Amino acid sequence: MIQSIEIPATSSETSVVAEVAWLAGAFFSFRVFIMLLSVRVLGTDPQTGTGISLVCNFALLGLVIFQSVGSGGRTLRSLLQIPSIRWVFCFLCFSGISLLWSVADSPFAATAYWCALTADVVIVALLVCSSNPTPVIHALMRGYVCGACVLAVIAWLLPIQSDLRLGDEELLGSNQIGYLCGFAFFFAQYLLREKIGKFGIATIILGLTLLRSLSKTTLVAFLLAQGFLLLRDTSMSRKTKLSLIALTAFIAVAFSGLLTSYFDIYSNAGNSPETLTGRLGIWAVFLEEAIQKPWFGHGFYSVWQVIPPFGLFEARHAHNEPLQQFYLYGIAGLILLAGLYGSFFFQIRRITHIPQRAFFYALLLFVLVRGLADTEVYDISLPLWAILMFSILIAQARPTPGKESRELPG
Repeated sequence: MIQSIEIPATSSETSVVAEVAWLAGAFFSFRVFIMLLSVRVLGTDPQTGTGISLVCNFALLGLVIFQSVGSGGRTLRSLLQIPSIRWVFCFLCFSGISLLWSVADSPFAATAYWCALTADVVIVALLVCSSNPTPVIHALMRGYVCGACVLAVIAWLLPIQSDLRLGDEELLGSNQIGYLCGFAFFFAQYLLREKIGKFGIATIILGLTLLRSLSKTTLVAFLLAQGFLLLRDTSMSRKTKLSLIALTAFIAVAFSGLLTSYFDIYSNAGNSPETLTGRLGIWAVFLEEAIQKPWFGHGFYSVWQVIPPFGLFEARHAHNEPLQQFYLYGIAGLILLAGLYGSFFFQIRRITHIPQRAFFYALLLFVLVRGLADTEVYDISLPLWAILMFSILIAQARPTPGKESRELPG
């Protein structure tokens, strides 16, 4: 069934909501630095820094709720017409219920993190429900790119880690920086393709920071995704594609000295968690623990200080997305993960505009490949709020050139 969605009439309302959406996007990307800045600049402990981030998260939710009061937009029921959004809410509900049997070291912290995860989804849902969703989503993406660029600049200014990578030895891993920059690169790329603002410099900053992070899995995923996009994107001329390939080769040569030095360090790292041997050890431990509770898993946020340390390294997640979900939620988690990505994949398949469909396929490929050797602590690699956002954007996209759809599929 196709149900029409009412679009609010006034552009002033859309403008106000877009400003709040920009702020939300900037917070979503920059918040990984809040704890680091709190500890290194304000001198707090890591727990206080995490608390500051959570307080900001909930304050943003309060702002969005206040802003959306009285808006005449669409309802949650209309969003749930999209299968991928239904899977998002199923995941949230199941992960929340799993708090009842979670073996988390701190049930209070686990509950706070779940509330923050839910707040992200509610923030995006309220924003797109209170106004015309397309400009609001574009504003959120612009904010995310700006926040990521600020993060990238700060990352370059931090002292280099002992293995030559960006980040902080104790508080912020290079993989977090690399993946966030790679994810934001796709946002900037989408905005460029849609001719929404000038983000050419942003893509350069984000791309170079991703390379400088030396996050191996993210780099491989990024190159595969961008290579796929070059092959499948019919809107790009051959000359442009060759120019991009040449630019990539030039950058690789320019960073060849750094890459060689890092490879020497990596090859002598033994069974460090950053090596394949170390990852295999982590996967073996998580799999052994996961099969102890195969149906519904160990519950939300049940890794930190629960899984024994690997020498000096204490894992926050399984470094493999399917294994992480199997450990946390058992077979039910694997079903939820397949439902989230599967429903999103089939929604992409329905896009009739070939270049746009190729872009979203590339984004999904980037996320899935990265998930083979890295993941998130309590979210999935393609964040739940992003699935909701992209699902609505795809539903609102033009099914054929020149004709805009304002309907959501049933």
